[in-house]
Formats: sequence, C-alpha cells, structure tokens
Amino acid sequence: MAALGGPGAALIVGLENVFPPIPSEVLLPLAGFSAAQGTFSLAAAICWTTLGSVVGALVAYGLGRWLGADRVRALFDRIPLMRVEDFDKAEGWFERHGKSSVFFGRMVPVVRSLISVPAGVARMNILLFLLLTTAGSLVWNSIFVVGGYLLGGQWQRIESVAGWFSNAVVGVIAVLLVVFLVRRSLQARAARHRGRGNKATHRRVE
Repeated sequence: MAALGGPGAALIVGLENVFPPIPSEVLLPLAGFSAAQGTFSLAAAICWTTLGSVVGALVAYGLGRWLGADRVRALFDRIPLMRVEDFDKAEGWFERHGKSSVFFGRMVPVVRSLISVPAGVARMNILLFLLLTTAGSLVWNSIFVVGGYLLGGQWQRIESVAGWFSNAVVGVIAVLLVVFLVRRSLQARAARHRGRGNKATHRRVE
C-alpha cells in the first residue's frame, strides 16, 4: 500500500476476493491506518478498497459462470488452503437466501470471498450482482477502513470485533428469513382458505 498507494490497496483487497485465506479483517484496517499516515485520503481508501472488492468479486463471478458447480468444486479441491466445504457453504447461503446473500454475504468472513462464485454458477443478473456487491462491500469496507483510520497504530484491535459483527449480520439474516417464511406460510394458508370457500360457494350454486 505504501509503494502503490490506492491502486495497491485495491489490488490486495481484490486478491482477497479471489483467494479467501487472505483476511479482509486485517487488510481493511491496514488501509485505514495507511490513510491516517497520509498514504492516501480516507475517502480514497474506501473507494479504492471497494473498487478492489468489486473487481475481485467479478473475477470470482465470471469463474463460477464459466466453470459451473462441479468444475468449481474440483478446482477448489486442488488449490492449497482452500476447501470444497468453503464453496459448499457459500453455495448453500446463495440457495437459501437468494439475492440478499450477495449483499449480506459480503459481511461474513469466507462467505464474502466465495459468494460470487455460486452467483456466477446460477447466472445471476450481472447488473443486479454488481449493485448488491458494491453496496455490501461499501458497508463492510467502510466500517473496517474507518476503524483502522481512527485506531491508528492500534489498527490490529479491530480484528477482534470482526467475529462479533459477522455473527450479528448472520443473526439479522436469520430473523429476516424467519419473518419471510412465516409470511409465506400465512399467505399459503389464506390461499387454501379462499380455495375451500370458493369450492363451497360453487357447490351451493350447483
């Protein structure tokens, strides 16, 4: 980051989106610290890291779209430090939560780096993917970059907050999923009642 400035921050964060073992919880506060040292401005740190996140996510999206699920699993099985289970976890998120997983998944470690692949496998609309990825990355990056900027030389401390924050995001998604399922269940029940009422009316008319 010191040598390349903003483009260097974008490059490092972009690699994190392609190779999950690189932890964004360390990279992003470090970008904030670099901004505090005058390497670039705080706004530039957020913009460059978000650009890197989106470009990296696009690479992962394109990989998933090109290879398909089976070949992606085979690829993950051959790459050091990466596991097929990581992809399966991200794919499960996408199948359960649909479009919202692209936005909220950007805020959960490991999932944030891999969620783009099942989105590509499923051939999600690329404009919608870009919109959700940019929004989710902007939220996540801003929190950690600003944290690193404010903490200065103690930027490493923010990493301990990451686990709590990720769990909070998962909790919110779980609540939203329960609300969605309850609403769908009530709607289905109401539709069944209407169907029985219509049949009863039809029999009386006959």
